[in-house]
Amino acid sequence: MNRVFFADQLCVKVLPSRAETGRCAAEEIAACVRALQDRQAEINMIFAAAPSQNEMLEALIVQPDIRWDKINAFHMDEYIGLPSDAPQSFGRFLRERLFDKVPFRAVYYIQDASETPEQTVSRYTHLLQAHPVDIVCLGIGENGHIAFNDPPVADFHDPLTLKKVRLDPICRMQQVHDGCFSTLDDVPQYALTLTIPALCRAAHMFCTVPAATKAQAVFDTLTQPVSERVPASVLRTHPHAVLYCDPDSARLLPAEG
Repeated sequence: MNRVFFADQLCVKVLPSRAETGRCAAEEIAACVRALQDRQAEINMIFAAAPSQNEMLEALIVQPDIRWDKINAFHMDEYIGLPSDAPQSFGRFLRERLFDKVPFRAVYYIQDASETPEQTVSRYTHLLQAHPVDIVCLGIGENGHIAFNDPPVADFHDPLTLKKVRLDPICRMQQVHDGCFSTLDDVPQYALTLTIPALCRAAHMFCTVPAATKAQAVFDTLTQPVSERVPASVLRTHPHAVLYCDPDSARLLPAEG
């Protein structure tokens, strides 16, 4: 049976399986897109690149009546130092699972091999200023991060839109747990990430978080004080955010929300 409750302003939905979690999120994202496309010439969306998003993305690309040609797509983070065709590149991840699957109006990648990180920050910041975000599709990391806003660098009042960060060791180890890298030493130490205010400026946030490895992060997100110590806790302050969990990621939550 589905379970729905609120943590402050955040709507939390616990679904019977990982597949159902992804499907429910995709259906509700699609409904939001259809409502927006009836009254806007363009829709701007930001996507996370992570295995936790696989089921949602698979279900999203087959949703009916989405005018993909009205949607501009962005992604929220990228490693520094990896070539764009590296298997672990977030741009490549989304290109293979989403961006090449449907006919977006435009896709804006963070990485540009001809740029320095500082030039990339400037370019992407201007792009997002010109395209105010309607929808963010995201997950939560094992340390409670959203995008690559790990606890040491998370800032709920960050003045930046995109910034260079040093990755927390827990965050880097998650990339090994996810099967993206063989060892911790293989994981890049630095990345570019959209900041928390940049993500939270979206009108709608849909957060899909399956798997037992995320259970502690989900518990902390919903029960700990809203602070940068648990970056995802900021979702509880957003007026139009939904968190989708499966039984594994919700296993530490109390029996009743």
